[in-house]
Amino acid sequence: MRSDVAVVIPVYNEQPVVRQVVEAVRSQYEHVVCVNDASSDGSAAEIEGTGAYLLNHPINMGQGAALQTGIEFTRGLPGVRYVVTFDADGQHRLDDVGRMLAVIEEQGTDVALGSRFLEESPVGMPRAKRLVMKLALAFSNSVSGLKLTDTHNGLRVLSRRVADEIQITVPDMAHASEILEIIAAKGYTYVEVPVQITYTDYSRSKGQPMINAVNIAFDILLRKVAR
Repeated sequence: MRSDVAVVIPVYNEQPVVRQVVEAVRSQYEHVVCVNDASSDGSAAEIEGTGAYLLNHPINMGQGAALQTGIEFTRGLPGVRYVVTFDADGQHRLDDVGRMLAVIEEQGTDVALGSRFLEESPVGMPRAKRLVMKLALAFSNSVSGLKLTDTHNGLRVLSRRVADEIQITVPDMAHASEILEIIAAKGYTYVEVPVQITYTDYSRSKGQPMINAVNIAFDILLRKVAR
């Protein structure tokens, strides 16, 4: 069990799977920080007793806000060198976390980003979603200035430096684009690592509607204009 890694898991209405996910992560990583974003189901009760830290938002604030809360909490954990962001719906694999940690340690980069598209097409991803993701990728790369193969993957590894400095201000799902903008603006070094996403009936039912990609793009443009 690694004690130099903290895993932050934002949680919103994941009662059917969250205990299984958290217990699996806890079997390999000592510090697991679950941020319950005002779930209306029994998610918080499922997390209790797993040994994970449980932080509760009194109102629903969005995944970006939940990640920021969790990352800020990790700053007080002694000995933590890396912070992992990990989804609660069971899509992410612990083998991929281990691979990403090995790469960031070997290369000494500030950030490791999981990519579903580096090696082969994601298994189980609907064709329409794949097309929307490619369009979103082209837009994100043009705005952020980064050259990535996947822009909205929630599996990331942050170095201690980045975790101490990052300030996510976008509370909703557009936070993924903001994180890339921060990487570019701060000049953080980064590397993409191939990962696999487990698409189940449950995770697909929890996924973002494709129209959200349009909403996220619009939000990015508004923030660019406002600066």
